[in-house]
Amino acid sequence: MAKTKVFVSYDHSEDVHYKRLLQAWDANADFEFDIDSRGPNVAIDSTDAGPVKTALTKMMMSATHLLVLVGEKSNKSTWMHWEIDRAKQSDVKLKLAAVKLAKDNVTPTGLLNVGTAWATSFERDRIVDALKNATVGY
Repeated sequence: MAKTKVFVSYDHSEDVHYKRLLQAWDANADFEFDIDSRGPNVAIDSTDAGPVKTALTKMMMSATHLLVLVGEKSNKSTWMHWEIDRAKQSDVKLKLAAVKLAKDNVTPTGLLNVGTAWATSFERDRIVDALKNATVGY
């Protein structure tokens, strides 16, 4: 059975410690987390955003799942909205999973009503369960 490859979308400025936990869990035999640690330092609508979008798309196209870490600022991140929307396009078409890092965090609209599988908490087993239950529901 092939490994499930997971592209992780998160707020690079706020939620880096969660990324580090995922990297520690990456030894899981069933899942491979593909985390872009560079963090876009350019505006999504700038002329410099093209190469970043190309690199992110290439990573997504080699993945099977998108895992969104819904942090406090996620809903305001134009990059996260772009990653979620890009993951749902026909040439990428990833299975969607997400976890709220705090219950009051606002869910990005791209995750709503599309069959996103939710982890009930940021715990390894809960996230693995959400990834196993993720489907393409859009």
